[in-house]
Amino acid sequence: MAASGSGKIVWTGRVITGLVSLLFFFSAAMKFVGGAEVKEGMAHLGLPESMIIPLGILEAACTVIYLIPATSVVGAILLAGYMGGAICTHWRVGDPSVVGPIAIALAVWLAIYLREPRLRALIPLRKS
Repeated sequence: MAASGSGKIVWTGRVITGLVSLLFFFSAAMKFVGGAEVKEGMAHLGLPESMIIPLGILEAACTVIYLIPATSVVGAILLAGYMGGAICTHWRVGDPSVVGPIAIALAVWLAIYLREPRLRALIPLRKS
């Protein structure tokens, strides 16, 4: 692992970051566009329609912060909090799709862990 940001591990983290970010931007765009599916989804989760646009703005803003190298760790923390809210909301209504938000939150952290050498130094994986 090179500290300069090169290497297969860092590039794997960058690819995962790109994929996760596209997913978040797509989700935010769906909230901005609206439509019956979005409104039905919000109603299913017990959330008012008035939260659609603010949630889209929050999701897009956290993703932008995640993509900026200087603020990427803060972005990961914000996205983890956002996904924690999604997990809790899905769980509260008994929705079996709670596994999706958990996987996305794990991917956010895996990506930042792989691409950020300072984070790997702060939270090293132990070797037996």
